[in-house]
Amino acid sequence: MLKHRLIPVLFLKHGWLVRSEGFEHHQNLGNPIAQVDRYNSWNVDELVYIDITPDDTYDTKRDDLGGAGSVNPGTFLDIVQLVASRSFMPLTVGGKIRTLEDARQRLRLGADKITINTQALVDPDFIDACAREFGSQAVVVGIDVRGSSPDSYEVFSHSARTATGWSPAEWSVEAARRGAGEILLNAVDRDGAGRGYDLQLVRSVSAASPVPVIALGGVGDFAHFGKAITIGGAQAAAAGNIFNFKEHSYPLAKRQMKKEGINVR
Repeated sequence: MLKHRLIPVLFLKHGWLVRSEGFEHHQNLGNPIAQVDRYNSWNVDELVYIDITPDDTYDTKRDDLGGAGSVNPGTFLDIVQLVASRSFMPLTVGGKIRTLEDARQRLRLGADKITINTQALVDPDFIDACAREFGSQAVVVGIDVRGSSPDSYEVFSHSARTATGWSPAEWSVEAARRGAGEILLNAVDRDGAGRGYDLQLVRSVSAASPVPVIALGGVGDFAHFGKAITIGGAQAAAAGNIFNFKEHSYPLAKRQMKKEGINVR
């Protein structure tokens, strides 16, 4: 039986690790590289890094990214290379992937998968192109959803600012048809709220999608993770903030899932 996964997601803005809330408010949490050592020690299943920087401005004045005497990374790609060099777990990287060369760069620097979102919606053929070039196993399509009920769910692009007219279930089917190997499903209205996953949303997309769904958005308690799988039907449960603020949060979350009888790695 395929084991379920528990996946931390880290958002970076201007080179800093941030806590996200509603896709609009971002609290600075500091060093994005140090977290890798923490996750290595927890034997994390996978790790996702997403760059949400709205432009190409990165903070190069810090001296805390690579250790004493190191040169500060100047771009997100520099951070990807550092993270990949220290990571013992599969790494997925997203943010600003608009061309095959953008994707190729991230994979060449050590990422195992890429996650694409806005560009996939702007040009759906881009999913096909990535799948042909790198294989479906390396292509994750991110789906950002706004709305609180099945009648109001809609996929948004451009950092959840632009409505697309797609329903999340229909877009997941189309993305998979074009070659996506997984769906990263994010409930924007739950982002940073701590109220738990939008289980109606997770269930509707998981039931429709022919490829695995990773649920994201809303976790505030370890008990929320299992529900994404047992109620929502997701293959994997993901979160960001809870892993940043609670010590030993990952192993404690895994322990809770096992108590609930969920077959996790």
